[in-house]
Amino acid sequence: MIRAGVIGATGYAGAELVRILAGHPNVHLSLLTSRQFAGIRFDAVYPALTGRVNLVCQEYSLNRVCEETDVVFTALPHQLPMTYVPDFIRNGLCVIDLSADFRFKNRSTYESWYQPHTAAELLNQAVYGLTEIYGNDIRQAKLIGNPGCYPTSVLLPLVPLLKNRLIEPDDIIADSKSGVSGAGRSPALGSLYCEVDESFKAYKVGKHRHNPEMDEILSRESGKNVGITFIPHLIPMNRGMLSTIYARPTAGVSAVDIQNCLKSYYENCPFIRLMTENRVPDTRWVRGTNFCDIGFHLDTAKNRLILISAIDNLVKGAAGQAVQNMNIMHGFGETAGLDSVPFAV
Repeated sequence: MIRAGVIGATGYAGAELVRILAGHPNVHLSLLTSRQFAGIRFDAVYPALTGRVNLVCQEYSLNRVCEETDVVFTALPHQLPMTYVPDFIRNGLCVIDLSADFRFKNRSTYESWYQPHTAAELLNQAVYGLTEIYGNDIRQAKLIGNPGCYPTSVLLPLVPLLKNRLIEPDDIIADSKSGVSGAGRSPALGSLYCEVDESFKAYKVGKHRHNPEMDEILSRESGKNVGITFIPHLIPMNRGMLSTIYARPTAGVSAVDIQNCLKSYYENCPFIRLMTENRVPDTRWVRGTNFCDIGFHLDTAKNRLILISAIDNLVKGAAGQAVQNMNIMHGFGETAGLDSVPFAV
């Protein structure tokens, strides 16, 4: 049994972490922090957890974190984790950061899209927590940069195909849609009910911060410089993410080649579900779960491969993947705490 703490427990990703960890067979949930709700019981902030989580949210204290936890999840806005994580690492804690602060190996890339990095000495030590791709590295890691939700939905379908040279690296388009919870819990005009209901829009076209994150990983895995075109959209639902990805297959590649590649790559991955030819992923089928559903169609007439993936942006796209990483780091079963049965309706 290990002791787990969530720093920033009352945001959407933090609350999902609390929900999952509260039911984990190998975890004692020992500490929750919140600036806004310090001194208030967690189940008063999220009544759905009444009877399951009775912890009181605390102000952040380094001493308390070091004394009361073995693994720390930082569910905080970008820039804040880099100020806390070095102290956690120095004190021997395992850290899984859900911000972008430790996702990049290239410091200049991070700084060009975010802000100056004050803990850049840890970037080479951090492991990118895309579990199905970097599981072996995660087993040895003390610091995980948990991937963004959009990158998770885009990278999982693409990485095996790029590594096996089944698609061209210079002609990839990702068209992705996210539920409103992806914007976080802080009040913002663009997230108000009247702004998103009965609406469907693209945003941050050509300038979304997840684009360079995807480019870095795809370039690393393919061995070539990859720069995908990424267009995010906001859809009027609470949670869920669906990505439709367009790529050009290399000469002679068949649908069987694509299917066999994905099947072989993910055959031992419990949270990857490959769709049959007559079924495409649906966000409804992964709601509240850590699954990533992947389907595809090869349009031979137009020489275009269409990949479709669906995840829950708060689970596989954030908290669930973070717990999956923790499981691997500590030698637990990969599905521990994450094996809930999906809703049928």
